Amino acid sequence: MALPYLFDFWAHAHQLPPEGDWRTWVILGGRGAGKTRAGSEWVRSMVEGAKPLDRGRARRLALIGETFDQTREVMVFGESGIMACSPPDRRPEWKATRRCLVWPNGAEAMVFSAQEPEALRGPQFDGAWVDEFAKWKKAQDTWDMLQFGLRLGDHPQVCVTTTPRNVPVLKELMAAPSTVVTKAKTETNRAYLAKSFLEEVRSRYHGALALQELDGELVEDIEGALWTHEVLDRQSVGRLPEMGRVVVAVDPPASEGARADTCGIVVVGAVMDGPPQQWKAYVLEDASVQGLTPLGWAEAAVAAARRWEAGRVVAEANQGGAMVRTVLQQVDPVLPVKMVHASKGKSARAEPVAALYEAGRVYHGRGLERLEEQMCLMTVQGYQGQGSPDRVDALVWGVTEALNSDGTNPRFRSL
Repeated sequence: MALPYLFDFWAHAHQLPPEGDWRTWVILGGRGAGKTRAGSEWVRSMVEGAKPLDRGRARRLALIGETFDQTREVMVFGESGIMACSPPDRRPEWKATRRCLVWPNGAEAMVFSAQEPEALRGPQFDGAWVDEFAKWKKAQDTWDMLQFGLRLGDHPQVCVTTTPRNVPVLKELMAAPSTVVTKAKTETNRAYLAKSFLEEVRSRYHGALALQELDGELVEDIEGALWTHEVLDRQSVGRLPEMGRVVVAVDPPASEGARADTCGIVVVGAVMDGPPQQWKAYVLEDASVQGLTPLGWAEAAVAAARRWEAGRVVAEANQGGAMVRTVLQQVDPVLPVKMVHASKGKSARAEPVAALYEAGRVYHGRGLERLEEQMCLMTVQGYQGQGSPDRVDALVWGVTEALNSDGTNPRFRSL
């Protein structure tokens, strides 16, 4: 039957190409909003003719994802990728040695990685599909190289599908007069998403992170923020080096129960090459938990210490004092625990750590979105989000301890 492949019949409004003389179509969407399907179907609309062997509007396209593997596994072979969306008589053939899709009518789509912008030097295209553009580490370089290659046909066009992030290259692209933007929330595509998924993400994620990841809204940095999205993106790494030491930092909640504050638990490692002022910290995991008893969050902290083979747990003593040490050592009697006392306000304690990010001495691993959301809401005037910045508090203690081995860095002694 042809009906399943008639995308105009099934598509949401944000998945259909806008009218007008645009050069770039940016689709901003939450997780699961149908961005990949929209990109795949746009490619089909460009390369396919009225009949399987008829020529379409485009003959040579570029497909660019964050990495080559992601381009292939999501854009080409994913559940909403080009192969899955194509009817049998129009389905392209994957040429692995060429990293290329070839349609029955002769149209081709070359696969590229955004980590290798120089690979785009030389090839020519009359269209391109770009996926998760806001996540690319070399977004500007890759985008620039693609523009030089879009020189075939009468009117080369690009479809950009991405979850928004507050990065300059995306904002500049959206502001261009030749760009059109469509947006969609995750719920827009609820018919194709598990009900449990929607319930879980809406119950867990709030504030700026929900606006970005679920509502597809571009979240700007707030005035006076100690951390910005641009800094955090710059300090993000995929592959972690070998750590000289690892600490787990705990910011205990003042209460317990379902409505209690989160217990901030953050794992930080340090690479101690050279003198202490050159050491670098790596935030390895945000293991924070909410709604647990003291024994429950202590078990979570000890589990994190064991996962990362941490040499020490550092915990704030302002909430609970001796009880914090007792409950941690109840879970692991030989666990090295260091208690620290906050003599300054949260912002004052966070400022020197934020300065370390600016100096390029603190880096982030993957999966720290909720921590980073809190960080971007911490300002010199205080925390601008709801509740308490528990994760940021733990981060501050963790980075401080990781870069302050045996008290050798006096800068942090008064925190």
